[in-house]
Amino acid sequence: MGLTKLERRQRIKKRVRKHISGTDTKPRLSVFRSNRQIYVQAIDDLHGVTLASASSLEKEITEKLKGDKKEQARLVGELIAKRLVEKGITEAVFDRNGYLYHGRVKELADAARKGGLKF
Repeated sequence: MGLTKLERRQRIKKRVRKHISGTDTKPRLSVFRSNRQIYVQAIDDLHGVTLASASSLEKEITEKLKGDKKEQARLVGELIAKRLVEKGITEAVFDRNGYLYHGRVKELADAARKGGLKF
C-alpha cells in the first residue's frame, strides 16, 4: 500500500527540516501552498517566533492580482522580501516544506531573491 500525498509530503518535510533551521538574523522562510492560496513565514526557530509573514489573501496582493496562481506567488515573494528588508534582514534559509521546488514555490523563491533576500 502506498503513501497518500500528504503522508509523502510530511515525510519529505521531516527529512528537510533535520538539516535547516532559522535564526533571528537568518530566518527560515517556510512556504505553505494550498489549492487556491500561498503563504510564507519568516521564522526564528531558536526563539520560536515568526518575524514576518505574507499570504495571497492580503489586500495588497488581491488588489494587484490579475493573472494566475504563479503571479500570485510572485507577489507574495516580493512582499515577504520587502517586509524582511525593512527589518534589516537580507539573508534567509528557504524551506520548501516538502513541496517540489517547481511552479509556485519556485516563483515565490525567485521573487524573494529579486526583492533583496539571499538564500
